[in-house]
Amino acid sequence: MEKSGKKFGSGANVCRRCGRKQGLVRKYGVYVCRQCFREIAHDMGFVKYE
Repeated sequence: MEKSGKKFGSGANVCRRCGRKQGLVRKYGVYVCRQCFREIAHDMGFVKYE
């Protein structure tokens, strides 16, 4: 799913991968929900600190 056509208000920002509106990671222009981010973060180059 792609970002909705809304420019502001509720539903303006949605996950680019699944369309979920809550838990969105917008930092660095990622625009994916936290659940999708956990699945694809390693492929994107993010490293988990221990």
